[in-house]
Amino acid sequence: MAKGYQANREHLDEISAFGKAIGKRAGFKCEWCESKDDLRVWDYQPDSSPAMETLTLLCRRCRDWAEGRKADSNELRSIRNALWSDVPAIAEGAARVMARCKETWVREAIEESFIDEAIKTELVK
Repeated sequence: MAKGYQANREHLDEISAFGKAIGKRAGFKCEWCESKDDLRVWDYQPDSSPAMETLTLLCRRCRDWAEGRKADSNELRSIRNALWSDVPAIAEGAARVMARCKETWVREAIEESFIDEAIKTELVK
C-alpha cells in the first residue's frame, strides 16, 4: 500500500513541477472555459508521465466535467473553443467531455476541430 501512495505522491510532485509553466501558458485562467475561479492543473493522461501536452489548467466546474459529471449542452458551449487548441490535454480533453452530449452541434464541432483523426472517429461514432 505504501508503494502505491509513494508512486501517487511522486506523480503529483511531477505535475506540480509544471504548475508555473502551465499557468503562464493558460494566462492564469481555465484553458477550457476561461474562468479564473478555483484553478488547478488536471492530468489528461494520468497513467503516463506528466508533460506540457498532457496537462491543462482547469476550473472546478471543468475538472468536475473531466472527472465524469454530466453537463447539459448549454453549459458545454463554454468549452467549445478549447477544441481548437494545439495542446492535446486541452482539445482532446474538452472533446471527450463534449462527446458525452449527443447534440448535433457537438458532433459538428468535434468533426471540425484539429484533434487527432483517430480520436475524432472514436468520439463521433
